[in-house]
Amino acid sequence: MISKQQKINSYDPNGLGQVDSGMYGLPFDEAECEIVIVPVPWEVTVSYGGGTAEGPGAVFEASYQVDLYDPVVKDAWKYGIHFDETNTEIREKSVQLREKAEACIALLAGEDTYLTQSDADIFMMEIYENCLWLNDWVKNRCLHFLRQNKTLGLLGGDHSTPLGMMQALAEHVGKFGILQIDAHADLRDAYEGFHFSHASIMYNALKIEQVEKLVQVGIRDYCQEELDVITGSNGRVKTFFDRDLKHAAYSGETWAESCDRIIAELPQHIYLSFDIDGLDPKLCPNTGTPVAGGFEAEQILFLIEKIVKSGKKIVAFDINEIAPDKNGDNDWDANVGARLLYRIANMVAMSQGKTV
Repeated sequence: MISKQQKINSYDPNGLGQVDSGMYGLPFDEAECEIVIVPVPWEVTVSYGGGTAEGPGAVFEASYQVDLYDPVVKDAWKYGIHFDETNTEIREKSVQLREKAEACIALLAGEDTYLTQSDADIFMMEIYENCLWLNDWVKNRCLHFLRQNKTLGLLGGDHSTPLGMMQALAEHVGKFGILQIDAHADLRDAYEGFHFSHASIMYNALKIEQVEKLVQVGIRDYCQEELDVITGSNGRVKTFFDRDLKHAAYSGETWAESCDRIIAELPQHIYLSFDIDGLDPKLCPNTGTPVAGGFEAEQILFLIEKIVKSGKKIVAFDINEIAPDKNGDNDWDANVGARLLYRIANMVAMSQGKTV
């Protein structure tokens, strides 16, 4: 059997990624990889544009085009990044339940539909029960890898997908804070009747006792209900609105100074939850709910690098809401996602003290 060191010695990181290799064209198997990515192709309750269930597969395919040099982590490719086998049952349930969710939303909106209220109630309960099933599956799958001391990332799917991962961290790590990069606050009790909506992920996360604090960055689309949650949280939720960050920049504050203010709000252990729509929509035009404003990719990478240099530990991360082009004309969103995933995963592993 060829050892990992032998594979490292014979591998050319400057060459073309081989499609019969693992993610990013790397030659390592699951046991040899320090980093594991769990794909969750689920988008049952998306409320605007769809396609995020195709995100994990699209990012995997785009990963072969990513150059492996990392300016922060020397020889980062040696960590190895394993893309976990996709659970086809998740994808199948997502397709089936999405149709039922759309019918319920149409009824709620007063549109002409075949659905009666009685039918809608049955559909809503079915969706609720399957969301519980998904959360349980994600939790157990994440615990499986956390117990092996893997650096763990989750790739959605819509932003409802990482709740089970947060529950796994609560059990495995204990107390931690959440750093949320997002255009939306995601603090609704329920959205369009769905309690496990992508628009409710942080509301649900705050139900986890071990979540010490939620620090939101880039929020620029929210409702009064969500603002009330923020202002009534007694400091448990700290929100850096996109407008406020930009106004601070217009008044002379550097991004480095803004990052220092953000990092000061974070506890020692951090879970990074990254909705791709936190970026400028030019970088993710096919995401489900794009919003004007947002960040450049390097701004987010700069923030994460400063977190690592601060000595704080990123215990795990997710990236969600990446959707490929609906017409299949290009894979821009996936290319952006694949490059961010690589850089973020490497820095998370570094924050955990892992060396190559």
